[in-house]
Amino acid sequence: MTTAGAVTWDDLLEGEELAHVETVAAVDPRVAPLPEALHPRLRDVLPFDGLYEHQRETWDVAARGENLILATGTASGKSLAFNLPVLDAIAREPKERALYLYPTKALAQDQARALAELHAPNVRAAIYDGDTPGERRWQIRRWANVILTNPDMLHVGVLPHHDRWADVLHNLRYIVVDEAHVYRGVFGSHVGNVLRRLRRLAGVYGASPQLVFASATIANPGELAAALGGVEATVVDQDAAPRAERTIALWNPELLDAELGLRASPLGEASRLMAALVSRGLRTICFAKSRKAAELIHKFTVDRVDSETGKRLAPYRAGYTPAQRRDIERRLVEGELLGVSATDALELGIDIGLLDCAISVGFPGTVASLRQQWGRAGRRGHGLAVLIASEDALDQYFMREPETLLQRRVEAAILDQANPRVLDGHVRAAAFEAPVDDADRATLGDEALERAALLPDLKHTKSGYVWAGKDYPAGKFGLRSTTPDTFAVVEAQSGTVLGIVERERAYSTVHEGAVYLHLGESYLVRELDLQVRTAVVTPYKGDYYTQAKTDTNTAIEETLRTERRCGLDLSFGRISVTEQVVAYKKKSIRDQSTLETVDLYLPETSFET
Repeated sequence: MTTAGAVTWDDLLEGEELAHVETVAAVDPRVAPLPEALHPRLRDVLPFDGLYEHQRETWDVAARGENLILATGTASGKSLAFNLPVLDAIAREPKERALYLYPTKALAQDQARALAELHAPNVRAAIYDGDTPGERRWQIRRWANVILTNPDMLHVGVLPHHDRWADVLHNLRYIVVDEAHVYRGVFGSHVGNVLRRLRRLAGVYGASPQLVFASATIANPGELAAALGGVEATVVDQDAAPRAERTIALWNPELLDAELGLRASPLGEASRLMAALVSRGLRTICFAKSRKAAELIHKFTVDRVDSETGKRLAPYRAGYTPAQRRDIERRLVEGELLGVSATDALELGIDIGLLDCAISVGFPGTVASLRQQWGRAGRRGHGLAVLIASEDALDQYFMREPETLLQRRVEAAILDQANPRVLDGHVRAAAFEAPVDDADRATLGDEALERAALLPDLKHTKSGYVWAGKDYPAGKFGLRSTTPDTFAVVEAQSGTVLGIVERERAYSTVHEGAVYLHLGESYLVRELDLQVRTAVVTPYKGDYYTQAKTDTNTAIEETLRTERRCGLDLSFGRISVTEQVVAYKKKSIRDQSTLETVDLYLPETSFET
């Protein structure tokens, strides 16, 4: 019998939908004593007298002055592992500074709470991000010795204004990069350049900080640290943390049409399973692959439970206002919420308390992400982890061949910070921050110097390459989005800003006639003003939601290289991708059938790659 406390879920894991079920045995911890060299005042505030072996190894590597990457599983105590050497250094010398980088604001808030609760000696921690009031910013630069921020703020709000950060950079002892496995692809390539610019400016101010990376389990932690930071790093990856027993279930929605391969909605199945679990008092998180899917699962689940249980459910995604995010995070941490439907914003390491069950709706793309999501389950005993398949061919393959998923190795995190399309903007930004010369090859890399010679808005002087353009170049490009433009979603009667939407999402999610889902409430978009960048909405009580239809055209602009592989001609080159939202469907909330298709006339968006 599988239980969380005295509550069972066995009767839920029955029927034709269950493609596979297995139980993974619990794992005991491997422990080590606290280091003898730990500062006595810090030792006194720690609520334990031992560490997991990987935490102790992290301390030992940091004590030798080496850069390191810690790559262990979810809930393995990575935060404590990288905090100990930082807090010990500050206990000995309060003037020393540490910079913590997180991919999301929620993670920084979570770590700030944890540091405050620890009451470590001499620690003055503060968050510095886009939500920090202007009058607080100069105070933080002046007195905080643990500064928590994100790569975006570092890129545009810190490095271009490094003269204001002179004392921080001069005394910078540690750079901590948490959730390092997130930094892959284009975003990771940008962050790799931001970290190189940071190391370079620290050197200008006479510091040589240690880099400490913390990552989920990945195939190539050493390579990732080298690609991100441009440094050699010692790998600590022998996870010694305990693991509770866990039931894993693969769930394939009912087959409705065998000829077409049509199955019941995975969102509907997720809400049915989630409603059953939370109704039994089991704390559950459900991960969806899109913002709209997370909101719909929440809406469907609330409709299936009683009103008291419904009040203890919430959605969580990007696009909420800071106050809305903080409120949901507080309710999660304090145990007020019984269930949450989320995008991968909560896949990361924010401490959301003790959960019993984790549901993933659709394979999230990598085994590493799936393990991160499933790792949320069973924090207080036997856990349940479920993958609900979509109609996607890969999902269906995993349902037929479960061992190919469950025995698959985690993937490598790949990035390319030297790609000219990424690198050029950072070379311009670096030249604005300080002249770029041959001495910078050690931090920025050889490729940066080669690109500097080719960029027309850089001027070669006796001091090196300097920025000869207007404004500051870091403000002209973002790290995650193709455009910095955002649209405000405004409630018509009160004028309240409900949330924000990036331009590339706005045309598909807040077009005229769209049903916009926000914190479980539905709103109808009355107008999308492209000039003022505002979507005006009113409350909506109808029985349908909307789904945009997008036309995508890909054009080959230039073939740069062609090779023959496996009997095929493979070409590498420049392409342009043009997208246009041309219509939207009204879909029934009851059975997800299409009620009507409405044409739209919105601008095209395009990008080169």
